[in-house]
Amino acid sequence: MKKNNTRIRIAVQKSGRLTEHTMELLTRCGLIYSKGHDQLICYGENMPVDVILVRDDDIPSLVQENLCDLGIVGLNEVEETRLKLVELDTKEIFSQISTLDFGYCRLSFAIPEDQNYTGLSFLSGKRIATSYPQIVGHYLKNQGIKAEVIKFSGAVEIAPGLGKADMICDLVSSGSTLQANELRETDTILESRATLIQTPVLIPTGKQEWLQRLLQRIQGVLQVKESKYIMLHAPRSALPEISKLLPGSESPTIIPLEGRNDKVAVHAVCKEKIFWETLELLKEAGASSMLVLPVEKMLA
Repeated sequence: MKKNNTRIRIAVQKSGRLTEHTMELLTRCGLIYSKGHDQLICYGENMPVDVILVRDDDIPSLVQENLCDLGIVGLNEVEETRLKLVELDTKEIFSQISTLDFGYCRLSFAIPEDQNYTGLSFLSGKRIATSYPQIVGHYLKNQGIKAEVIKFSGAVEIAPGLGKADMICDLVSSGSTLQANELRETDTILESRATLIQTPVLIPTGKQEWLQRLLQRIQGVLQVKESKYIMLHAPRSALPEISKLLPGSESPTIIPLEGRNDKVAVHAVCKEKIFWETLELLKEAGASSMLVLPVEKMLA
């Protein structure tokens, strides 16, 4: 895949639990795109940004090898590749820019339902099937546990039933797949979510401006996810208490009300959820005429 030094390339999962959320994120950043004939590349029409659709376990390597400038992939894949690169004594490793607000899951051990779990000592001497041998091996080493880690691609949960392993370590979301295979979850070793990573190679000057603009827009989208704009009237004497009640807010804007010296208008961006209980507490503190609005876009 030949690298274009004038356009930003982002590697994303072509199909799976992260795909829809990732494309929605990029769309909210203003990207308008069209798909190529092979359906594997989305060409940015209004921005010098192309989206490469690949297997999720290929994304960290594509970014590491500087074939793509950015990648959006689960932390589980990021950590598995990072540990492999550390083992190989790689000097320059891709950087994690930020975690995103989707793709939540966990990497956990699971054992057959009929077995009695006695804690981490239970793992000693066991055969553990997993798609993440680096993470599991690193965890066992840190815990001082000797067990056999068996790399298993595909449906890891069937390994115990096939006699291939005594237990597994796999990604868990709802836990329904484990139940269907008569397994139960025990210890979690990694909490995962979608993560934005960047190539270890210096980005060419020609792409730096758009890269920074894109990263800034992504942060803006993440900030407004739960943000609300709240407007209210309040007695001047109640301002200290009301300011404390505004969730995740920086210093609110205070605006005098025409003909009133005792009351002001308060405007604030709240970066946390505003519940009915929050409004009730504000009212008890003296606030009135409260209005809560969604925030569509935000730049710090």
